[in-house]
Amino acid sequence: MADCNGEFNLCPKFSKTFSILGRKWNGLIIEVLLCEGPQRFKDIASKVKKCSDRVLVERLRELENEGLIKHTATDSAHSVYELTDRGSDLKDVMDAFHTWADKWYSLADCHQD
Repeated sequence: MADCNGEFNLCPKFSKTFSILGRKWNGLIIEVLLCEGPQRFKDIASKVKKCSDRVLVERLRELENEGLIKHTATDSAHSVYELTDRGSDLKDVMDAFHTWADKWYSLADCHQD
């Protein structure tokens, strides 16, 4: 909750959080893993259709570096991406974003990329 003591400063934690969640495709990748559980790359790619493989790899590495997902090799040819506890804790945040967006925006308000 905001500290409403009359002094407003840009909180570095808030900025960091929004820089991660606001980056194109990151929220959708997190949603896929929240809703579907652990996924192979090809499964994530099939659900995040407009994201190129190159960008998806970049975003997955970024989310892994932030400690939100982990990447585990299941065998020599396959690997799985899944949320860490830190990433799973975003569920309530993502639900709140959806609730707010549903209240204040119609589909007509949204520009599709």
